[in-house]
Amino acid sequence: MKRIKLFALLIAGVCTLGSCSDNDDDRVESGTAKMSVKMVDAPGDYDAVFVEVEGVVVKYAGDTEVALNVNSNIYNLLELTGGTNAQLALDDEIPAGTINQIRLVLGDDNTVVIDGQTYELATPSAQQSGLKLNLNETLEAGYEYEYILDFDVDESIVEQGNGGYSLKPVIRATATAESGIIMGSIVAPSSFPVLVTATNGTTVVSSYVDANGNYALYGVPEGTYTVTFTPELGLGFDIMIVDDIVVVNGETSTVSDVTFEL
Repeated sequence: MKRIKLFALLIAGVCTLGSCSDNDDDRVESGTAKMSVKMVDAPGDYDAVFVEVEGVVVKYAGDTEVALNVNSNIYNLLELTGGTNAQLALDDEIPAGTINQIRLVLGDDNTVVIDGQTYELATPSAQQSGLKLNLNETLEAGYEYEYILDFDVDESIVEQGNGGYSLKPVIRATATAESGIIMGSIVAPSSFPVLVTATNGTTVVSSYVDANGNYALYGVPEGTYTVTFTPELGLGFDIMIVDDIVVVNGETSTVSDVTFEL
């Protein structure tokens, strides 16, 4: 099979739960394609954010739906940075044809940890049918497709007036034939939090480095980016900036090691 990578960003934005329409002209075709789905996380200012994933559903025209083979699990979204991802589905064989949506189905066991205190995340009832990501992409028979779901924690957790918290993700659906990846490492005398942000003036993609100093920014649209490395305040390290990082569709752009010195 030929592999095509499609990066679908699940971020705060355009479509709220249940608000996006379907295209009834789409239909299932003969033959099969393979689909993989991974989940990553944009940074959030919390100790931990645990989200229960119960399923991933692919929707075609009308009532035609296919549930991917997903092991239900609870993921700490804040661990899905630095190049780490959660493999929700791997090379699942599904009918070819044009798909309208991918739906990420979440359970009720969702919590946020703030200053060592765990709070339940109230979730909307519409979440039971899945967080809708509109695509309108055609899956051709004999091809493999990979989707990246980028969960934006800061935009998805809402503080309530009673001191509690709710999980209210909204969706901006972006599906391109291909996107790029920016990855690299930092060199430092010890491990400490560093926020890595790539921007070209219109697009902003960010992640933290992992314990080994590695990072990866997924689903970056083609273009030229400035990558900023921001260490945690109070550590005595300066912000580092690398200009003119060129991202090409379907390729990984590797940034030279960035060294932090006191």
